[in-house]
Amino acid sequence: MQMMINMFRRVSAVVTIAVGLILAGPSAFASDTYSSDEIFRMATDFFGETTEGLASIVEKIFIDKGPPNGFIAGQEISGAFVIGLRYGEGTLNRKNTKARKIYWRGPSVGWDFGGNASKVFTLVYNIKSDEDIFQRFTGVDGSFYFIAGFGMNYQQHQHIVLAPIRTGVGLRAGANVGYLHYDREKGGLPF
Repeated sequence: MQMMINMFRRVSAVVTIAVGLILAGPSAFASDTYSSDEIFRMATDFFGETTEGLASIVEKIFIDKGPPNGFIAGQEISGAFVIGLRYGEGTLNRKNTKARKIYWRGPSVGWDFGGNASKVFTLVYNIKSDEDIFQRFTGVDGSFYFIAGFGMNYQQHQHIVLAPIRTGVGLRAGANVGYLHYDREKGGLPF
């Protein structure tokens, strides 16, 4: 009889913990997300400098979206004369998984002129597996590069959100709407 009571207590304790985790919501399972300190440190290492601008961009993204469960570190080139093109490559990183090579490309249209080369550090939200990233993400972008600058925008497809932070060199100014297609392989056509 005592053995049955002990087993009942153990089962009851497990059920209590499980119910507590469910009621606590997603933050209880936050081990697959990155803290703002981790992201700021990695972005600083990636961009090679610490700036007040980078700190405020990371802070804004965390206020808007919370902790990401992945990030992409890479570089891209883009140019526009009303119609623009963007090509990039980098590495998708997520906790508890192996880093994965990723490419992106896409068109844009808008009041947008010039060209630039950028380093890009993209925060990734709500992907359950690496495969979730391989699709098109729409977004609105505004840029002003005169030799160097920082920029950020949001891209979204259904529940998945991307927040690219860019710093680059070039001569470019404008605003556009477009999409980026993230892919496993480098592609030529931006569509």
